[in-house]
Amino acid sequence: MKAAFLPVLAAALLAVSAAAQAAPRERITRITVYGNDPCPVSETEIVVCARRPNQERYRIPEELRSNADDPASQSWAQRAESLEYVGRTGTQSCSTVGPGGFTGCWEQLMRTARRERARAR
Repeated sequence: MKAAFLPVLAAALLAVSAAAQAAPRERITRITVYGNDPCPVSETEIVVCARRPNQERYRIPEELRSNADDPASQSWAQRAESLEYVGRTGTQSCSTVGPGGFTGCWEQLMRTARRERARAR
């Protein structure tokens, strides 16, 4: 009895497997729409729309924007400005060498604070 049951079970499993492979798979499309743009409609696929503000239409997506603290994303003007202060001593230098070096430290502290505040906004 068991020997006759195994071929029937195997045939049933193959039939179910073939039916599952023959069934068309649903196609899902993900689209980002901006502002009041309509989400496209399709009869052959499922369309999932993500809505973003209209101001971000021509911007690089936030996920792809680089880190502002990354040295590779620093402008040449900022690099040149930082090189300008290398090796400076005396007044406005933020150095322990020379009279008035503390004035440069205060200026550097204020410049850094303003930069951090601007990034936080």
